[in-house]
Amino acid sequence: MTTVTLAGGGNGHSHAFHRALRGRTHRDGGDFWAWREAMYRVAAVLDPELYGRLAEAVFAEMLVSGYTAVGEFHYVHHRPDGGAYRDPNAIGRSLAAAAERVGIRLTLLDTCYLAGGPGRALEPIQARFCDGSAAAWLERWHALADATSDRVLIGAAIHSVRAVPPPAIAEIVAGIPPEVPLHVHLSEQPAENAAVMEAYGRTPTQVLADAGALTARLSVVHATHLTEEDIQLLGAAGVTAVLCPTTEADLGDGIGPARELADAGAVIALGSDQNTVIDPFLEMRGLEAGERLRSLARGRFSPSELDAARSTGGYRALGWADALDTLEVDADSVRTVGASFDQVTLAATASDVLRVLVGGELVAERGRLADGRDPAKLLAAALSELDVLTGYVR
Repeated sequence: MTTVTLAGGGNGHSHAFHRALRGRTHRDGGDFWAWREAMYRVAAVLDPELYGRLAEAVFAEMLVSGYTAVGEFHYVHHRPDGGAYRDPNAIGRSLAAAAERVGIRLTLLDTCYLAGGPGRALEPIQARFCDGSAAAWLERWHALADATSDRVLIGAAIHSVRAVPPPAIAEIVAGIPPEVPLHVHLSEQPAENAAVMEAYGRTPTQVLADAGALTARLSVVHATHLTEEDIQLLGAAGVTAVLCPTTEADLGDGIGPARELADAGAVIALGSDQNTVIDPFLEMRGLEAGERLRSLARGRFSPSELDAARSTGGYRALGWADALDTLEVDADSVRTVGASFDQVTLAATASDVLRVLVGGELVAERGRLADGRDPAKLLAAALSELDVLTGYVR
């Protein structure tokens, strides 16, 4: 058997609990906002124990698929009524423990979420996402710092300019150490841009610039609906743009200006976001496919650029730039046989991942964790428990 050794995959953006919606929302049609209601029904029933078991299963699926590090954009902080758990970081610590049990690197992007939109109160379901103020969020964030380990980092996130007012964004930027990765959902939907422009007279990117957020430690997720000025601002700051092609396609979000962002100076990374697809190779090809569809030209990104987006771009966004993780891919499978070695990643899927090593330690082999656990069985158990609470019937 011929194998190719690759750098580990850096999953720059994940919401682990969204995995519960895979294959369950397509009869409904609608748009992003309709899908969001289904997502909220799942968020409403999570608790630290159940979310930890679900995240463990999702992280296991990521690991056997070729992701060796993940950024978990975490905003389900409190009880469903908004009250704090006895440990206000109970769910965050549960997610960190889930990653440790699996062996994947985790950057826990603890997220500030304060409003239902510019000038709008939170919806009842959003109460559990909210700390009440940027100061309260910062207090809880700093209390989470001791969750860091050899494979867990604590990062930070602003949910979006829609959900965090500009003064709070500036307070967060000033309140977390400069080396901490900072992420934000940016211009995913035209409705977001319209609401922010109406409220502040600025695009979301310009609001971030005014708040001092545009630096090289920032990662902007989606970055789909940008103006030319936005692109130049983001590129000049050297931000990382985390594109999530399978999610953006699934939700009908649109195709972002990835090539223009890269040419302006941004680093490109990839994420699985809602985890409808967990496959770093399909995200790579989705990035290039979107570019081809909107430009009517092939080869918008070279094979090496695409592989960097799969691997080093995500590691940079997550604060793991110095980590050494690898995976071995079957170059003789029915999918990859005959492919040039520098283009195996353009033919492979997650099914071709043979071995995964994190920090030199074997953590997954041929679709199972190193200890023999099957991610499919872990997922089946967690989803079965979740379905009882949500009332979902297949």
